[in-house]
Amino acid sequence: MKKWFAVIGDPIAQSKSPNMHHAWYEETGVDAAYIPLHVKERDLKQAVQSLRLLGASGWNVTIPHKQSIIPFLDELDELARKMGAVNTVVRLKDGRLKGYNTDGPGFVKSLEEAIGTEHRKQRLLLIGAGGAARGIAFALQQAGYTSITIANRTMANAEAIIQEMGEGQAVSLEEAESALDTYKIFIQTTPAGMSTGNFNLPFSLEKFPAGAIAADIVYNPLMTPFLLAAEEKGAKIVNGLGMFVHQGAIAYQYWLGEYPNTNGMIARLTEQLGGK
Repeated sequence: MKKWFAVIGDPIAQSKSPNMHHAWYEETGVDAAYIPLHVKERDLKQAVQSLRLLGASGWNVTIPHKQSIIPFLDELDELARKMGAVNTVVRLKDGRLKGYNTDGPGFVKSLEEAIGTEHRKQRLLLIGAGGAARGIAFALQQAGYTSITIANRTMANAEAIIQEMGEGQAVSLEEAESALDTYKIFIQTTPAGMSTGNFNLPFSLEKFPAGAIAADIVYNPLMTPFLLAAEEKGAKIVNGLGMFVHQGAIAYQYWLGEYPNTNGMIARLTEQLGGK
């Protein structure tokens, strides 16, 4: 029987996931379909029941359902449980639904594809303490990064993540700015990544160290204000497109047992987004 998958969210029309997964199906010769489904928050429980009843092999979950879907699943992967968020659902052989989160691991794969694994002991500054930052922090820790500092406007949010991790440091934006030159890796997860006007990160990059690594989780635009400013300081740049592709590839592997061609997909999407 033909397998079928989906992505659920509100809104959903903007999702690039269907085109990405269908391209992979063609490349690998998999007979499958991937359908975008517009699901309102009030209809989420019924949607999960319907996906289960109609035999979906799995689906992705996007805003605003990543947290609210959890009560309707049978099991959570350890990382998804720590994060309190799910972006991938897998139908197990016994029909039970298991939730995963591939966002953080997708980011780490993208980062290490660009910079290698030799920087895991370097000082790392994670800017922001929202849901994305939380997932990335746990995934970095799981991958072996040992010196993570989280800077956020609301210190309590950063402190909560650090406390759950059991290691690392939470600092204010002012403290981060004053010690900027002591970090090697910078990961920007705040809404500043989507700014279209003047660069408005909450602190100055005056002390940004030349030769550092600067990553942003936003992929449209490919070069965010943060990345442009860091590039002017001589940083090695990692845009958010790799994270998007790899989180999808990890989900694909959970569903179909093989890892698809991410390099080709990154190149294709980079061209579509006007990059080089």
